[in-house]
Amino acid sequence: MSKPNINELFNTAQQEGTLSPASVKTLQLVDVGANIQNALGIPALDVQASEVVLVTMFIDDSGSIRFGSNSQTVRDGHNLVIKSLIKSKQSDNILVHTRYINGTILFPYCPIGNAIEMDSHNYDPQGGTPLYDQMVVMIGTVMAKAQEFADNGVPVRTISLMMTDGHDESSRKIKNPTQIAPLVKNMLMLENHIVAAMGIDDGGITDFRDIFQQMGFEDKWILTPTNTEKEIRAAFSLFSSSAVRASQSTTHFSQTALGGFTK
Repeated sequence: MSKPNINELFNTAQQEGTLSPASVKTLQLVDVGANIQNALGIPALDVQASEVVLVTMFIDDSGSIRFGSNSQTVRDGHNLVIKSLIKSKQSDNILVHTRYINGTILFPYCPIGNAIEMDSHNYDPQGGTPLYDQMVVMIGTVMAKAQEFADNGVPVRTISLMMTDGHDESSRKIKNPTQIAPLVKNMLMLENHIVAAMGIDDGGITDFRDIFQQMGFEDKWILTPTNTEKEIRAAFSLFSSSAVRASQSTTHFSQTALGGFTK
C-alpha cells in the first residue's frame, strides 16, 4: 500500500488547528517532503493495533562523537532503548524510527521487533552538525506519522528523543532555535506527544539547556550529561525507562509527561 502524501497530512493538520501558520512556515523553509516521506515506513492501515505508540530517536552522527570516544556508548544507549521496548508489555503497539543528524535514516517507522540495532557498520559518526535543519525534519516526521494514524481513527501517542553533543554548525535554512519552537509548541498542546532532548557536554561551549528551551522543550525533559561513558549511559537509561513507562497506557503516558525524567 502506498504511503500517504505529506502535503495532504500537513494540510489536514492545518485545517484541524494542530499545525500553526508559524510551524508551516518553518516546515516550508526546510522543504521536508522527501526527507519525511522516506521515514514514514509501514502504512497506518497495515498496522493491526487499536492504539499506537511512536518512539522516535534523532541521533547525532557528527565527528565530535567519534573524537570524544563516545561512538560505542551512543550505540549501546540507542540499543538499550530498543531492547527495553521489545520487552514492554505493550510492544505490539509500538512503532520505532531512528534518524541520524546528517539525514541518514537507520530505519523508518516499523514494529519494534523489526528495529535495527546500531553497530560499527551502520553508525560511524563523522559528519557535521545541521542540528536545526534536521530537527525540523525530525519533528515534522513525528507529526506527519501521528497525523496519518489519526486520519485512520487510531489513537496515537509519541515519545521522541533528540540527542547531540554539539551546537548547530551546518544548518542552511534554520538559523535560530526559536524557529523550531512553534513546532514543539504544537506537539505539546495536543497532550499526546513527549519531546525530550539530550545535550552531551562539549566542554562548556554550548548551553544545551538554554538552546533546547529556546526550541520549546520543557526543562523537565532536558538531559545534559557530562562527556563520560557513565553519564551518557545513565541518560539513555532514563529515556528508555520513560519510553517504556509512557507506552503502557494513556494514564501512564499522561503521568510520565507531567513528571518528566525521573530516576
